[in-house]
This record gives sequence, structure tokens and C-alpha cells, in this order.
Amino acid sequence: MTFRPDQTGLEARFAGAQAQLHPRRREMLRAILDRPEETYFLSSRELGKHFGVDAATVVRTIQALGYERFADFAADLRRHFVTRITPYTLMQAAAREKQPVADRLRRNVAKDIDNLQLLQAQLDTAQLMEVARLVHRARQILVVGVDLAYSLSYFLAYGLATAGFSAEAPLGSAGLLYHKVKGLGPKDLLIAISFGRCLRETVEAVRQARGQGVPTCAVTNSDTTPVARSCDGYLIAPITSAVFTGSYVAPMAVLNTIIAACAHLHPRRTLARLRENEKEYTSGARWSQKTQPDGRARPSNGRPTDSKSYRE
Repeated sequence: MTFRPDQTGLEARFAGAQAQLHPRRREMLRAILDRPEETYFLSSRELGKHFGVDAATVVRTIQALGYERFADFAADLRRHFVTRITPYTLMQAAAREKQPVADRLRRNVAKDIDNLQLLQAQLDTAQLMEVARLVHRARQILVVGVDLAYSLSYFLAYGLATAGFSAEAPLGSAGLLYHKVKGLGPKDLLIAISFGRCLRETVEAVRQARGQGVPTCAVTNSDTTPVARSCDGYLIAPITSAVFTGSYVAPMAVLNTIIAACAHLHPRRTLARLRENEKEYTSGARWSQKTQPDGRARPSNGRPTDSKSYRE
């Protein structure tokens, strides 16, 4: 079976088996692949009802693709859905469900919690420690996140820089990103953050870096995404959400954990770096208010005040 880089596992199985499939089964599977937002959450019985067949027919169909269990097929279908999702299809799927807005909001928070629980259950601590070791060895760290993922790349670069690492998250054109990657070498590190089908600039940055012998690592939402396939290693964080931006709660937790791993791998180094910043943090020079000996805040006009005066 030939596996194209842009194919999901489910698409590859279908491509290899479709010649032997009954036309009706082939038509059903094509509909599932083309509109996964309608089916990725259904059980075998619900899927059969959706297509007007019984559950046994659904099971035999997925077995023809090489799956032993429906659960394995469902997992691949969810991965396929994630890689093919767009803001429109996500909102369209959510809009089909008849729910009060208040219930939708609570469900959205519940989904964020689910993502965190899934992350906790599947957290690859060995891979996290390997990323921490790469960070400590790196002369320079380039964190690549494009579009909305830039918010994540900036956070990680800032956290690593605070701990004393030479980390940067470039913001700008594809040309700037190209030149930033061009300056990396085998003693540096590129961390790519992208999800689903992944943005072209991020994937090309990874491939460019690997061509130069630069170690690479991805933070993504599936082991089948283009950055996961292109990088030396990857960390998985689910982004499932009814909001068209996706949920960055779990990716943020992964980034926090990367920073924690880097800090605790060599705690004396981290403490030495943070000690250098201690005067700045305790002097009050960077804060909007200074603190009095009695703990009350001093406003910019020099007169002491307390929290009650702000309320008044």
C-alpha cells in the first residue's frame, strides 16, 4: 500500500481496499471520508442508522478495511476528522445540535477539561524529558508557530528565555521565517507548533531545518499530522472544541510542562538564572504599584492606599 504524506490512516486503508469493496460499501465509506463531521462521534449502530443499514453491515465494512474492532476504526475516523476540519465545518457541526446557548458554553468548558484529562492520561514523560535535554544542549532555540499558533510559540519562547535559554519565536513573513531557520545548525533546536492539516510555512520550516541537520520537535494534536511525520519527535495535545478556533488549553499545558521539565532537569542552573532576576522582581520597578512595609500598595502619586480606596 502506498501512503501519501497528505493521507490519513483511514484514507490509506480505503485507497488500498476500495477495488475489492462492494459498490454500496464503497459509497458509504466515501461519504464518511468526505463528511467526517457528521459521523466521527457515532457508534456503529448510530452509523448504520445514518446510512440506512444495520450495525452488522457497518462492522463488516470496516473489517474489509483491515480493522478488527469498531473502536479502532472510530479512533482513525476521529483523527481523520481532526486533520480535515475547518472553522466552517466545525461551526456547522455544532449548529446542528439543538441546545440552549448556556448549555453550549458549559459543554465547551467541559470539553476543555476532557482535553486536559486526556492529555494527563496519555502524557509521554519520556518524550518530554528528551525535549528538555535538547533544549539544554541547544545553542539557539527557534519556536515556530504561525497564525493563531504564534500565541503558543511566543509563550514557550518567553518561558524558556526567562529560564536563561536563547529562545525566539519569529513573527513576520514567510521570508523572515526562512532566513531565521537558515541560520540554524546541528547544535540548535527547532520546535514547531501546528495542528490538523498544519500550515504550510510551519511544515516547510521543519523540512528546511531537518535538511540542515537541525534537531526538530513538534507540538501537535495527532501522530498523523504533517509536522508529526516531519519532525524527529512530537508531543500530542488534543484541541477538540466546538469553537472554530479550536481549544488551546491542552497545548498550553504541554508548553507549561516543557518549561517545567527544562527547569527541573538542572534546577541549580534554573535557580542561578532566576536569582539574577530577583532584584528586578522584588524592587517593584516593573510593577504598576510599589509595596509599603505594612503590605499596602503605594500608587504612582506616592500616597499609600489600600484595596478599599480602589473600590471607592
